[in-house]
Amino acid sequence: MKERRQLQEFIDDAKAITGFTGAGVSTESGIADYRSQGGIWQKFTPVTLDEFTSDPGKRKLYWQRKLQMWPSFRDAQPGPAHIFFTALDNSGKLRGMITQNIDGLHEKSGLPGDKIVNLHGSSLEIRCLDCGDSFAAHGFMDTLDLDETLPVCSRCEGLLKPDTISFGQNLRHDDLLRARHLATDCDLLIAAGSTLVVHPAASFPLLAKQHGARLVIITLSTTPLDAFADLVIHRPLGTLLSEITL
Repeated sequence: MKERRQLQEFIDDAKAITGFTGAGVSTESGIADYRSQGGIWQKFTPVTLDEFTSDPGKRKLYWQRKLQMWPSFRDAQPGPAHIFFTALDNSGKLRGMITQNIDGLHEKSGLPGDKIVNLHGSSLEIRCLDCGDSFAAHGFMDTLDLDETLPVCSRCEGLLKPDTISFGQNLRHDDLLRARHLATDCDLLIAAGSTLVVHPAASFPLLAKQHGARLVIITLSTTPLDAFADLVIHRPLGTLLSEITL
């Protein structure tokens, strides 16, 4: 296949590759999509950060939804795309990974945490909104009983929340800086499984292109950046990436 051969050539030529991933890399692992047709936000109206902090009823609704989704995050295993990027790192070519996903599957695949920028946070961590203390979601989520009380921090009694970015919540400044550095300091950026419509995350692939990198987009649907890409491939990720030799 011509597209696969060209992707192979781009990877072979590259010395510093940045990965960029969206929901499409995790749907193959059983993680539900958020924004596409039939996705989570078509079923549920999101709870904003202001609602979470000011309205106990909305806060309980938020936790109920997180508990409903938790088994899929807890039990999901990395798919072919996650394994591909970890293998790319093992080959010495991966500069880092920018991901919009909150499922922690890049970490589960063995990709070092310091290589990953979780732009929208991680469901595998719980954080206090007041003191900033954080801890693993495993164990905590499995024993959480919302009929007793809504969870608060054992250290300061502040509000606890999964360490993900909610509507109305700013992305972390340090994460944006790290993502910008990865985008401007690579010679190839591979954007996989993202519709590239959610900003500011979607700006990083174009930023890489503007700084001289090749841009490859692999997704089933068209994206606003297709016209700027050096290569666009509309194929299932797992099938395509398993054919690449590293």
